[in-house]
Amino acid sequence: MADNEWTQPDAPPPPLFLGKKERDFVKQVNDELIERVIGQGIFYYPISMEHTNFHPLYGEAVEKTYLPPIRVYALIVWEGFTTETTNLGIDRRPSIVVHFHKRRLTEDQNLFVREGDFVQYGDTFYEIVQLNEPKQIFGQIEHKIEVEAKCIKARQGVFNAK
Repeated sequence: MADNEWTQPDAPPPPLFLGKKERDFVKQVNDELIERVIGQGIFYYPISMEHTNFHPLYGEAVEKTYLPPIRVYALIVWEGFTTETTNLGIDRRPSIVVHFHKRRLTEDQNLFVREGDFVQYGDTFYEIVQLNEPKQIFGQIEHKIEVEAKCIKARQGVFNAK
């Protein structure tokens, strides 16, 4: 074979600046920023799937059992008060949006955010009512970087952390 003859490689090269090393670097930078610079600490109370008695048909549980709290660093956005009008009157409750770093939770803390779980921000408990994964890393659809949880203040008597 001559020195100037071209051969096709067995596999295509990885995408330029968009591989695993770059995603790991972004994770490392985000971990440091969120935990040491701009993030706030919250306590996350996940539902115990093993110890909660779910209804076999509906999949709901009247009384839920929660695992011990897990300290998580996240970015918190205070949304103010959400006002709802019902047959019983006007209900005004504070709400927050918690921006979790997805890979930090799933890979390092083995934690998966779910609707119905509770978080403690300051002295107040909030219930996660809506989840979203709005951000992709480098525009790659299979690599989500954030879990966004909309939370409203838990009603008195609904959640007991003791």
